[in-house]
Amino acid sequence: MPMTSSRPYMLRALYEWIVDNECTPYILVDARGPGVEVPLEHVNKDGQIVLNLKPSAVKDLTIQDYVSFSARFSGIPTQLFIPCGSVLGIYARENGQGMVFEPEHNPEPPKPDPEPSDSGKRPSLRVVK
Repeated sequence: MPMTSSRPYMLRALYEWIVDNECTPYILVDARGPGVEVPLEHVNKDGQIVLNLKPSAVKDLTIQDYVSFSARFSGIPTQLFIPCGSVLGIYARENGQGMVFEPEHNPEPPKPDPEPSDSGKRPSLRVVK
């Protein structure tokens, strides 16, 4: 039975662990991945960018099938969107502890709707025995 990617779960857990240990979480991103939206002027020659996810450095951080947040680059507020498949690793700046991920070749996850749509349908439940 195929399973969903474990990467979003690992990212959330490691992010929380790094922050709980009063360290600064950094992620390494393949900026050339499909759907990646990062400030290109900060991407290195290898097509990668390291991003600081310290709670005081980002706003509205979401880690689901993607990592999304707002941050300032050269004083300019910027919205970033990174599908989890393009996150190459997460680590603590202070000691390098964290995890590197194997490359994933999954399609780009859909961007979240700015406002959830309500189809007017009521949720339904059924008994499963």
